[in-house]
Parts: sequence; structure tokens; C-alpha cells
Amino acid sequence: MRAVRVEVHGGPEVLVPAEMAAPEPGEGEVLVDVAAAGVNYIDTYVRSGIYPATLPTVPGVEGAGTVRAVGAGVTDLAVGDRVAFADGPGTYAQQAVIPAARVVPVPEELATELAAAALLQGMTAHYLVHDTHPVAPGDAVLVHAGAGGMGLLLCRMASALGATVIATTSTEAKGELAREAGAHHVLRYEGFADRVRELTGGRGVAVVYDGVGATTFDGSLASLRVRGVLALYGAASGPVPPIDPQRLNSGGSIYLTRPSLGWHVMTTGSLRERAAAVFGMVTAGALPIRVGARYALDDAAQAHRDLEGRATTGKLLLIP
Repeated sequence: MRAVRVEVHGGPEVLVPAEMAAPEPGEGEVLVDVAAAGVNYIDTYVRSGIYPATLPTVPGVEGAGTVRAVGAGVTDLAVGDRVAFADGPGTYAQQAVIPAARVVPVPEELATELAAAALLQGMTAHYLVHDTHPVAPGDAVLVHAGAGGMGLLLCRMASALGATVIATTSTEAKGELAREAGAHHVLRYEGFADRVRELTGGRGVAVVYDGVGATTFDGSLASLRVRGVLALYGAASGPVPPIDPQRLNSGGSIYLTRPSLGWHVMTTGSLRERAAAVFGMVTAGALPIRVGARYALDDAAQAHRDLEGRATTGKLLLIP
């Protein structure tokens, strides 16, 4: 099969297409013909070494496709079933072996490619607005990178819950996408904290959903209302340096959390329940999924360059 390998940590250039032996499912596993694989920032963290990985490795955690074979002990899945998955591993490949307990069924009315595009970011946005800070009608919220895959979903979900959504984007074109997704106000990054205060009558926002990290962190803290929440769910611009907890006190007894999806879908039941909620919104038309670009498997390096260069909007997919 064709796959993308990482043999040394580094930049996008270390993503090397290669021919590999097709894997076989073990006990409790399924072999999936991957129809589409999601490209996510976590993949860049693994590639660069920010997140530890045993090398060589096939990157990628998200995808969707059709079950080709089932391992011993798998009774709830069969060859031909369409499934999706958000914690792989090894999805930058034509085939991937996934634990059966970590796949979710794709509804008949949902295209396989859309399932791959919706799952990881959709479930992440879902826990952020329902669990990390349950958005309530009247809340003011700040969403960074409002035209990215995560940003668009957060704008749409938060506005549907009755929030006033403020989004940051780097260009006017991206700002229009954020508005279409439900953002009421769109700001550029420079001086955004001051503008947030102006828009909220000096109070600040109830929550900041920040997947950018280093370059937005200080402004995000400065944008919060008393006892507001900074949900730092990613670090696209680099990791945030250590901070003095006293800043949270002086900022108004504010909260800082670094959540991640894995802790919110720890069991098969919780995974499938949250996935069903996301897929249900997609099929009902309540959560449109914007696929910003599709790349051939051999072009994975370019996909990473585009993602890290902030040259993209919406979701990026590899098509094996």
C-alpha cells in the first residue's frame, strides 16, 4: 500500500511517501480502506517532535473509509461497514488498522469524505461549547482563527447556542467566512483585546477558544470577563511559555484550561455518543462542513506547509 512515513522529526519535508506492506488486523481491530484522512495540527506536532512518537511512524489520527477485514473478537463490525475514527493511528495511508472500540459508524445519509472532515474537529468543538465552558444565551465568546476548520465550527455552534460571537481572522476574505458561520463581529489580531473590551462594554468575554497559542495568549487573557475561561485547545503559533498563576488572580479570578479531545471520549460509548451528535448536526444541515482543500497522499508535505502557513480555510483532507 501507499503511505506517508516520518523517519526523523522535522519540517514538512520529512513527510516521505513510500510503499509499505499492507497491515493486518489483530484481535479487537479492524482494517480500513481509507477514503479520506483529516489533516490536523496534532499531525504537525507529531511530525516535528513536539509530541513524542516512536520513529519511523505513519502520521495521522483521523479518517474514514470502509472496513476491509476484521480481527478476532470483533462482533459489532463487518466487512463493508463505513466507519470513521479520530485517534488513528497511521491514517496517512491507503489502509489503516484501528481498534474496533475506537471507530464510529457513518450514517447512511452522510458521505464518507464528509465524515472524515467532520469527526475530530466537530467533536472538539462540541466538547468545548458544551463541557469546557457550556455556552449560554447571552454569552460573549471569542474564537481565534475564525475561518479555520475549528474556528468555523466553533462560530456556528456558539452562535446556535445564543452567544454573541467575536472572531479573529488574518484577512477580510477569511472574515467573511467567519461571518457566514455565525460570527457577529470579526477582528484582526493586532490589538484584538482592546476591541473585545469595546464590543463588550468593558466587561470582556465569558470564554476565549484559543487554538493559536503563543501569539494570542496574552491578549486572550486580557479579553476575559471576571471569572472567564481561557480554553487553550491548541498551539498553532507555538507553545505558550510557563506563566505565573498570580496572573489568573489579578485578571479577575479567571480560569485557564488546556483541554484535549481524548479525555472527553475515553470510552467507546462516550466516543460514539459525541460522534453521533456531530454527525446528526451535519446531516440535519445545522453544521455545514467546509472542505478547504484536498491533497493527494503524496502531497502531504504541501498540506502541512499550507496548514502551518495559515494559507487555508476550513478542513484539509488527504485522499489516498
